[in-house]
Amino acid sequence: MAKNEAILRFDSVSFEYGHNKPILDEVNFLIRRGAKITIMGQNGAGKSTIFGLIAGTLKPESGTVVVDNKISIATAKQVLPREDLEITVREFFEKCFTKKIYDIDPRIDEVLEVVNLKGHAKLHDRILKTFSGGQLARILLASALIQDPDLLLLDEPTNNLDHAGILHLTDFLVKYKKTVVVISHDAEFLNAFSDGVLYLDIYTRKVEQYVGNYKNVLKDITARVEKENMKNAQLAKEIQAKKDQANVFSHKGGQLRLVAKRMREKAEELEEEIVDVRKEDKTIKVFTIPVQQDINGDIITINSYTTMNIKNGKIVKHKANIKLKKNQHLLLKGPNGIGKSTLLEHLANGTYEGVKILDGIRVGYYRQDFSTLNFEHTVYESLASAMLSGGVPLNEEHMRATAASFLITGELIRTKIGSLSEGQKGLVAFARLVLERPGLLILDEPTNHINFRHIPVIAEAINRYQGALIIVSHVPEFIEKIRIDEILDLDPKIKE
Repeated sequence: MAKNEAILRFDSVSFEYGHNKPILDEVNFLIRRGAKITIMGQNGAGKSTIFGLIAGTLKPESGTVVVDNKISIATAKQVLPREDLEITVREFFEKCFTKKIYDIDPRIDEVLEVVNLKGHAKLHDRILKTFSGGQLARILLASALIQDPDLLLLDEPTNNLDHAGILHLTDFLVKYKKTVVVISHDAEFLNAFSDGVLYLDIYTRKVEQYVGNYKNVLKDITARVEKENMKNAQLAKEIQAKKDQANVFSHKGGQLRLVAKRMREKAEELEEEIVDVRKEDKTIKVFTIPVQQDINGDIITINSYTTMNIKNGKIVKHKANIKLKKNQHLLLKGPNGIGKSTLLEHLANGTYEGVKILDGIRVGYYRQDFSTLNFEHTVYESLASAMLSGGVPLNEEHMRATAASFLITGELIRTKIGSLSEGQKGLVAFARLVLERPGLLILDEPTNHINFRHIPVIAEAINRYQGALIIVSHVPEFIEKIRIDEILDLDPKIKE
């Protein structure tokens, strides 16, 4: 097959979840062999749904998804299925194949090397839940690569990866000879290798296809919106002028009344030329995370902590002298696997030796895998429980207004958490923090899965937070927007 020949085509594809949640409406696009394609769109627009339709795990309501029957497809998912948490690395990779692979161990070593996660026998037998979020992200990517697919589908592959991991992945994709389709909100990462963009419009439920990278498309869309606005402004001016002339001539006699009629008809013709300006993805509203009242003294004291030696897997204990009062922000740094998320989890649960949290302090905990959310609860139930834990009576009007500011409107509030997209789960998690009114805020990779338009709003809310804050993030552009008072580098010898 020629390099530029189409290997995948959507022909008038429509899809919906149930009868009241349409996602795609007669979508058309094609992907050519060897292309590096980005899928863009608002949280919940249906980007992962497109992956499901390509892979065949979902079926369209109408239209056809045409995939060349000679190609193989593999998907690197953005989160590990919960049922796989208790199995070993080897068992996870064995599940990638329909038949038994007798040389699976050397294959695992090879792909773990590609994703910069060194393989050895002990690693093969480790249970997946014992890995850090960044290490799991690498394993998820490796599970697709081990299949050596003709079409590689990557769903948020940079989430949880440290800087070194993102650079390694970027270099791999630049050199990769086969077809890649990526969902990501990391603009710098996407600009490094994309040559085309599929833009999923949440309003029209159509897919627009562009040539160029992420940056090119944003520039094109902005120019298009400005052009449409300018055209409509000019038309509005001409329409008003015709109407004013018609009003003047209509009060005259004879032929001037016919002129007035023609003026009104011309105004109507011009009104039909007004275009619907392309709507942009909505941004969440500016918000504040209220702080728990009547707090005095040291909210959290860290006298010691432990890390994992990445090379030999041994636990190392460190002394510390960190005290956070109100309005003090601490950044935790360190490479994937050193123990940042484990430290945050123990801090949030109050189960860490060498750490003291002031009695009575409410802890707001944003966990990168959203495991603090009950996936069986509806959004309504989740937000209601957060409000009650925040020490205030249930106020449905306030709760719904808070939800709406995070784009949680209509039927979405009655949807189960487990049915939401990962980005929507992140917005629910932030809405819960607003309602919980914590005295200590712990944020573990809070930009994962989040639309890039929301990130400046989130950064500003964190800056305004008046309680004690501990944050982990591998996104330099995000951290640069946040006021940091103290940095704890868990491995100062390793620079990210």
